[in-house]
Amino acid sequence: MTHILAIETSCDETAAAVVVDGRRVLSNRVASQIEMHRRFGGVFPEVASRQHVLAIQTVIREALDEAGVARVADLDAIAVTHGPGLAGSLLVGVNAAKGLAFASGLPLIPVNHLEGHVYSNWADMPNNPGATDEFPVLVLIVSGGHTELVLMSGHGEYRLLGRTLDDAAGEAFDKVARLLELGYPGGPAIQKAAEGVALDRFSLPRPLLHNNDHRFNFSYSGLKTAVLNLTRQLEREGIDPKAPETAAAIGAEFQAAAVEVLVEKTADAAQEYGARQVCICGGVSANRALRVSAQERFAGLGIPLHIPAFALCTDNAAMIGAAAYFRQQPSGLSAYHNLGVDVHASLPLT
Repeated sequence: MTHILAIETSCDETAAAVVVDGRRVLSNRVASQIEMHRRFGGVFPEVASRQHVLAIQTVIREALDEAGVARVADLDAIAVTHGPGLAGSLLVGVNAAKGLAFASGLPLIPVNHLEGHVYSNWADMPNNPGATDEFPVLVLIVSGGHTELVLMSGHGEYRLLGRTLDDAAGEAFDKVARLLELGYPGGPAIQKAAEGVALDRFSLPRPLLHNNDHRFNFSYSGLKTAVLNLTRQLEREGIDPKAPETAAAIGAEFQAAAVEVLVEKTADAAQEYGARQVCICGGVSANRALRVSAQERFAGLGIPLHIPAFALCTDNAAMIGAAAYFRQQPSGLSAYHNLGVDVHASLPLT
């Protein structure tokens, strides 16, 4: 069995976990900074990196204790996110991992944050066993910074089918929520406001949904602008778009539009490439409307769907430990006795 200590500090979550053989999660500790950044309406990079410095040692110790690991040297490897993300935040995690690897003599496995999200689907959690090794797998990565459709032909084998041409879906949720003064983070705020709201008051576009030139690409900038134009039109009519009922109705229609595009393009790609399984991951995969819509759509198509447990949707270290295990399999741990790992703020999956 391969026991990996994983560290994740790509944005505003300080996380550490111990994962066995890429699937069994012995611990998964996360120190969140949401309340600290709420007043800014988004992540403040310098504040995030300072908080990582303050939290990293405690979070690692808690992860080891929860997993019953007395010494780092009792593990088999250390994994760490080295990109993409905020450079200052990444540096904290990478330097902590380097120090532990140097002191213990363990291999150090650098992990792409996006690959971590992909492998959040393979980690077993209570009442949510991991995805099977049935390839090809169609993966939708949908988060605050990324919206991508990726075809996996095997572990670590990726083909990018499409991505956002502008804003990521999660970014659009945050910006629309800020515009409507619904709160931060935008995804949960809009989901809460939209609960029980009928979709009959407003109508927003579904960008690129039937655009053959961008069949598997996404665009959320135009949808965000459509919401802005709608609020201005309402103001001209003497209606306050930020009034609770109106903001909730706009938010519900925005959510419906965003979700419909995500699900339909994913379903189109799954059928086009004969996917034997579909996985949805990233922070936006926690959205209830997306989960329900995707479950109904893929049940109708007869294609198995996997979405991680809520704890593995947002940034966490268990997904990094899972990705590290599958990443090292072809060459073995001996290939990672190298402390020359550096951070990469922009690091594509493929």
